[in-house]
Amino acid sequence: MAEASFYIGVVGNVISVLVFLSPVETFWKIVKRKSTEEYKSLPYICTLLGSSLWTYYGIVTPGEYLVSTVNGFGALVEIIYVSLFVLYAPRHLKLHTIVVVSMLNVLFPIAAIAATRSAFKDEKTRSQSMGFICAGLNIIMYGSPLSAMKTVVTTKSVKYMPFWLSFFLFLNGAIWTVYASLQHDVFLLMAKESSGGGGGEAEQEEEERWRKRDDKDTKGRTGCGAGWEKTTHAAEKIRFRFIF
Repeated sequence: MAEASFYIGVVGNVISVLVFLSPVETFWKIVKRKSTEEYKSLPYICTLLGSSLWTYYGIVTPGEYLVSTVNGFGALVEIIYVSLFVLYAPRHLKLHTIVVVSMLNVLFPIAAIAATRSAFKDEKTRSQSMGFICAGLNIIMYGSPLSAMKTVVTTKSVKYMPFWLSFFLFLNGAIWTVYASLQHDVFLLMAKESSGGGGGEAEQEEEERWRKRDDKDTKGRTGCGAGWEKTTHAAEKIRFRFIF
């Protein structure tokens, strides 16, 4: 069983790494244009927060090194993304971005780690308390698929919702759910069930429903630059919810 969980965890690591790297094209555009334009920093800031705490959880929890490796990589990648946002954010948003980063990516993780270390002396209780914090954050940040489906329902179209990204994010959540079940990790299981299980399934069904309608309505039509930008924004919202 342990061997099966290892291989599944490795597959989860590979898919998660690809998902972490998925916004590279977006940031390449930001660097070339030297502006974040209408892109929002909050998804990356929240992903960095989650990755940082899950990395620590994987370190203090015996047998969860695969959780720490992928999230450690993710934290490094998200630090680069957030740094680029701070560098290229418009003047009126730069200070706000720095304040949010300081609170969520510096002060909160330090406070959470310090509190668990000082309040609990044994490793098991310390690990469980951090797992509870990580799972709780995942449920708060990623637990509602309705936010992502809103675009599909209100526009009655999936042209701004990239199907394959959504599919692989759902697959990523499903793999980590299996891993958590094999490892008997209730905190990781709760986090993945809230972000990648039922929510991902609901989103897939809703997208497929409207995609069939789109295929009939958009036959012979081509997209435009504005449509690509909206697609990118929608993709980042989905990625931010399901990555880990």
